[in-house]
Amino acid sequence: MKIKMKLSFLKSLRFRVMVLLVIIGILPCIIAESVIVSSYENRAVELKNISVKNQCDILGKQLMKEEYLKYPQSEVINSELAMFSSVFSGRILVINRDGRIVKDTYDIDEGKYLLSEAVIKCFEGENTGYYDKDNSYIVQTVPLKNMINKQVEGVMLISISTSDIKDSIAILRHRANLLLLIICVFVLILGFVWSKTLVRPFARVGKAIEELTDGYLDEEISVPDYTETEMISSVFNKMLKKMKVLDDSRQEFVANVSHELKTPMTSIKVLADSLAGQEDVPVELYKEFMQDIAVEIDRENKIITDLLSLVKMDKKASELNIEKVNINELMENILKRLKPIADKKKVELVLESYRPIVAEIDEVKLSLALSNLVENGIKYNVEDGWVHVTLNADHKYFYVSVEDSGIGIPQESIDRIFERFYRVDKSHSREIGGTGLGLAITRNAIVMHRGAIKVKSEEHKGTTFSVRIPLNYIG
Repeated sequence: MKIKMKLSFLKSLRFRVMVLLVIIGILPCIIAESVIVSSYENRAVELKNISVKNQCDILGKQLMKEEYLKYPQSEVINSELAMFSSVFSGRILVINRDGRIVKDTYDIDEGKYLLSEAVIKCFEGENTGYYDKDNSYIVQTVPLKNMINKQVEGVMLISISTSDIKDSIAILRHRANLLLLIICVFVLILGFVWSKTLVRPFARVGKAIEELTDGYLDEEISVPDYTETEMISSVFNKMLKKMKVLDDSRQEFVANVSHELKTPMTSIKVLADSLAGQEDVPVELYKEFMQDIAVEIDRENKIITDLLSLVKMDKKASELNIEKVNINELMENILKRLKPIADKKKVELVLESYRPIVAEIDEVKLSLALSNLVENGIKYNVEDGWVHVTLNADHKYFYVSVEDSGIGIPQESIDRIFERFYRVDKSHSREIGGTGLGLAITRNAIVMHRGAIKVKSEEHKGTTFSVRIPLNYIG
C-alpha cells in the first residue's frame, strides 16, 4: 500500500511541479558555481603568468647585462634567481645557446643539456608557455637576447607552482557548495510548499466533482483560480448537463417503452374480455373484434421490431458489415420499394442523381435509415404532394437530401425529433402507424457510419433532411 502511494505521488502533478521548481532553482546555481570557479582559475593563472613574465623579462635583462651565460658565478644574479625561485615557489633553468644548463636553482641538472620543443621554439624567437592544471604548475620560456644585436643567446625556463591558486579554488568551491546546499534546502522547502499551493485548485476541482457525482445535483462546480481549472469546471458542467439529459432521456425512454407496449396489450385484453363476456356472439362482431386484435398485435410487433433494430444500432460500429455499394442503385431500390405507398397517398417520388457514387457502407443498416427518411416524407405529406430525393458527392463524402411538401415540424420540436418515442403529433402518428423510433434508428445508423444528419423544417411548408456520409469508412 505504501509503495502504491509512493508511486502515485511520483506520478502526481505536485511532484512534477516540485521537480521543475528544484531544477529551475538549483541547476542555474550549479552552472553559476562552475562558471565562477572556472573564470576565477583562468583569471588567476593569467595574472600569475603576466606577473612572472614581467619579472622574468627584468631578470633576463640583468642576466644579459652581467653576461651571466659566460660567467654564471655572479653572486648578485644567483641570489636574485634564488629569491625569485623562492617567492614564486618555482624552479629556474638558464640554458645557453648550446643547450647546456648553466644554472638550476634546484642544483640538480646543472651541466646537463636540455633541448625540449619549448626551448627550441624560444631560441627561434617564439615565447612559449603553458599551464599544467593536473600537476598545478605554469611553464614559461623567456629568450635571453644580446643587448646589441638582439640575437637570442640563451633561454630562461621557469616552472612556477600554482598550488596557491589551487588552494584558493578549493576554498571558493567549498564556500560555493555550502551556499548551494543552503539554496537547495531553501528551494526544496519552497518547492514543496509552492507545489502544494499550485495544485490545490485542482484538488478542489476533484473534490467538487466527487461531491457532485454522488448524485446528479443541480449545482455546478466553479474553480476560477486558473484558466485550466476554469476550463475543467466548464467542461465538467457541460458534461453534467448532458448526463442529466441522458438520465432524463433514459427514464423517459423506459416509461415510453412501458407505455407503448402496454397500450396494445390493454386493447387486446379489453377486446378479448368483451368477447369472453358475451354469449352467442354474432359472427360479424366476432370477426370485427378479431380484426381489431390483429391490428393491435401488428402494432405491438412493429414496436418490438423497431426496438430490436434500435438495439442493433446501439451496438459497436465494429459489427458493421462494411462493403463497397453502388449508392445510386441503393437509392433507386429504396424508392422503387416505397413507390406503392407513395402512389396510395398520391405523393410523387423523384430521385435526382448528379454522378455515379460508390461508397463503403453497411447496406442493410443504411438502407433502413434512408428508407425511414423517404417513408416519413411520404407518410407525413399532403395529398398530391411530392418527395424530392437528391444524391451528390465530392472527393470525401456523399450527400443525400430528402425534401418533402408535407405538414412540416414545429420549431420547438426540431431539436427532439431524433429522441426515442418522441412524436410531434402523437394522435396523427398513431393514426398512420408510427412508433416514434424511426428517426432514432436513422440517426444511429448514420452516426455509426461516421456521418451526420441535419433537418430544416417549417410548419405546413415541408421538411428537408440532409445526410452526409464518408465515401470511405474509417473504423
